[in-house]
Amino acid sequence: MERDDVIEYSLYNHHNEEEGKKIRKNIYLVTIILSVVTIVEVLMGVLLPKAALGMNSTAWEMVKLGYVILTLLKAGYIVVIFMHLGDERKSLKWAILAPYALFILYLLYILLVEASA
Repeated sequence: MERDDVIEYSLYNHHNEEEGKKIRKNIYLVTIILSVVTIVEVLMGVLLPKAALGMNSTAWEMVKLGYVILTLLKAGYIVVIFMHLGDERKSLKWAILAPYALFILYLLYILLVEASA
């Protein structure tokens, strides 16, 4: 039995080829940005192991901090793009992101101050 109340959205796209190219360009840009950040993260993990470099603790802490920063930037970019938060008003962005930012800072504080070597 076929439903007659379901709208087939693919039949109601009212954009021209130029708008379609713009949408595809945006998709490719997002894919490239996320891929580059992921590749940098993986290369950091493969090329900068602690034992192979013989790093002191300060240099190793900087590598770990860089990895955390890249991961948080990638997560923020995913939220802005895929959850469409970038299109919202500034006050709503802050209302959604501020509690998460504070929680992440708290977790980093616990990680850096309370952790034992």
